Amino acid sequence: MQLHDLYPFKEERKTRRRVGRGSGSGLGCTAGKGHKGQNARAGGGVRPGFEGGQMPLQRRLPKHGFKNTLFKVVYDVVNLDALTKAFEGKDVITLDDIYNRGLARKGAPVKILSCGDVKIPLKVEAHRFSLATAEKIRQAGGAVTELKAASKSE
Repeated sequence: MQLHDLYPFKEERKTRRRVGRGSGSGLGCTAGKGHKGQNARAGGGVRPGFEGGQMPLQRRLPKHGFKNTLFKVVYDVVNLDALTKAFEGKDVITLDDIYNRGLARKGAPVKILSCGDVKIPLKVEAHRFSLATAEKIRQAGGAVTELKAASKSE
C-alpha cells in the first residue's frame, strides 16, 4: 500500500483545471479568463481590500482606543496544584526551580493561581500571586515572596 492509495479515493478527488487545451475542452482560447482586461493578464488582478481607487473600508473606519502591546507584560500562569505536585516533599520553591521543572518558560514572569490546596508550609517565590493563593499558602504556615517583574521598557 502506498500513500496515494489511501483516502480520498481517486474518483473522489477533484480534477485539476487544464486550461488552454483546445476549444473542445471548454477552457481553450482565453483559458476561462474572458477577453482582455487586468484579470486576463499574467500576474493581473488587484490586491485584497482594493476598491478600485475608492477609499478602502479599512481606511474609512475610525481607529479607536489605545493598545499598549509594546510594553504589555504577559505572565506564565502556574496553578497551585501543579506546583505542589511537581515539588512534593520540598518546602522552598524558587523561581529557578519552576523554570527548570518546565512549569513556565525560562525568563518569563510567573503568576501563581489558586487552583488546588496546600497541606504543608511552603515558601514560594514568583512575580505575582493571586490573593486566594497567597492566603492559602499563608494559612498553611508558608510564605510568599513577590519578585519584581522585568518590564520590556527596562
